[in-house]
Amino acid sequence: MDPIMKTLTAFILDPKNRDVLAIFKGLRNGLVYGSKIRFPHALVMTILFRDGTPREKLTSILTATKQHALNLASFVTIYKSTLYLLNYLHSRGIMQLLPPCTFLTAKTEPKYHSLIAGLLGGYLIFGRSINNPTAHAVNQQIVLYVFARVVMALAKLAVAPPSAGRNQLLSSTVVGKDVGQVAWPVFASLSWGAVMYLFRWHPETIQPSLRSSMKYLYVDSERWDGWRNFLWHNV
Repeated sequence: MDPIMKTLTAFILDPKNRDVLAIFKGLRNGLVYGSKIRFPHALVMTILFRDGTPREKLTSILTATKQHALNLASFVTIYKSTLYLLNYLHSRGIMQLLPPCTFLTAKTEPKYHSLIAGLLGGYLIFGRSINNPTAHAVNQQIVLYVFARVVMALAKLAVAPPSAGRNQLLSSTVVGKDVGQVAWPVFASLSWGAVMYLFRWHPETIQPSLRSSMKYLYVDSERWDGWRNFLWHNV
């Protein structure tokens, strides 16, 4: 093995460097994952629904991809950095000056550290972009995606059997199971009923990409003037 590579390998495998390198790798993974997720989505949505020259479309695709990748990379960096800092302070007894917290685990890391780090990263990266239309459009999609997953996770916690360190939110396992059987049908029905009502009567309030998709499905399917735009393409 080349001496330089041997030295670099020893450096990245040294446990003392793990925290700093984990932050760097998190930044790298944020860039890669953000690009992988956004590029094909932006490509398809732009081709299908966006007007403009090929250059304008390409610029839009690359801008959205760059914004998504940078947002994820920045959030991961802030989150991991803050988490490591809080854990370091806690291990030195500094954070223990805070009032006792019921969320403490049997491990050395208090559970509220991840909450604090997430709050900080969420505010700095996703919460302050409201005056930047391009960044805000991407951030809005990411935050809404995360919010939907959080609601689902909390719903599962509400009906999950009690375990060590966690109480069941509903009164009994039987009640939790009954609620779990009806919760999803009710949730799905309410979601689709609400979105169709909004699209029908207040379409301007719906997120643009969703509105474009729904227009393609429900509005464009009502217009044709011959066989070509009845079967092959829309008017």
